[in-house]
Amino acid sequence: MNHLIVYAHPNPRSFNHAIMDTVVDLSDKKGHETRVRDLYAMNFNPVLQGSDFEAFHKGDVPKDIQEEHEHIKWADTITFIYPIWWAAMPAMMKGYVDKVFSNGFAYEYVGGNPVGLLGDKTVIILNTTGSPSDLYEQMGMHDAIKLVSDTGKFQFCDMKVATHTFFGAVPKVDDDTRKGYLQDVKRIMDMYL
Repeated sequence: MNHLIVYAHPNPRSFNHAIMDTVVDLSDKKGHETRVRDLYAMNFNPVLQGSDFEAFHKGDVPKDIQEEHEHIKWADTITFIYPIWWAAMPAMMKGYVDKVFSNGFAYEYVGGNPVGLLGDKTVIILNTTGSPSDLYEQMGMHDAIKLVSDTGKFQFCDMKVATHTFFGAVPKVDDDTRKGYLQDVKRIMDMYL
């Protein structure tokens, strides 16, 4: 299996990074071909420029976007790892989706209706939150985030979302809880990889 990991967190010592390391380790141990796109480490430019639209209109794909298209085409499974900030994905990850999941690559319009073009891809989403999971559940935030990301982005492109898991109150929980979260990551990845 070709396994692409798209990761967004600016702190290399973050718990998100520990999640990424755990996912890479398990993917490698299972013998999968694994690639990581660490958006902050790459200095990925998340801003969709007017020149990008002009290039798309001419039938050209800017080099940075074309490179990411190649990684996505290569992948069978794509794992997205990022924190939830202000009830959404970080701007870096949103910009990645804005630029890379472009019309003509990730979806197209046929007869005025959108048709996803990435139906051969499976998605795993792993998120951390600062708020406790039970609070987010009560507020309906988990469902809202899943609607926006799973349905509005990935399923729109005809990708299959295998799981979307939240790890709550990460800045406040103790090390034993974090270790338990990493065991959950292993279990989840073992199930879907």
